[in-house]
Amino acid sequence: MRKQLFFWTAISWTGLVSYLCLMQSKDIPSVTIPYLDKFVHVFFHFVFTSLWFLYFRIQIKSTNVFKPLFVSFLFSLFFGITIEIAQSLFTATRNADVYDVLANSFGALVAVFLLFRFRLSLAKYN
Repeated sequence: MRKQLFFWTAISWTGLVSYLCLMQSKDIPSVTIPYLDKFVHVFFHFVFTSLWFLYFRIQIKSTNVFKPLFVSFLFSLFFGITIEIAQSLFTATRNADVYDVLANSFGALVAVFLLFRFRLSLAKYN
């Protein structure tokens, strides 16, 4: 039951991020906060990596936390690169941006670090 919940939550988040990243930029409200776009990318991939980690932790069936962390990080990285390429190829008002890929990677790395740290903190009390 938890496996299905984690899977569908991660799939839903992936779909939402895909939609928001591929919608026409003219449909996005204009906000004048510096670097807001990059913070949004960090947030998207922080949540993306965290949700997929929850699923992969059960799916991979490993006692080692590194494998699901690594898989969720790589999945986030490849997903972010794919979305940037898709923006360039399939939208008329969006472009691929290497800084978005860096922001995506940073969000994924923060998630991995915090998930690892939190997991180790919990292990002390088990």
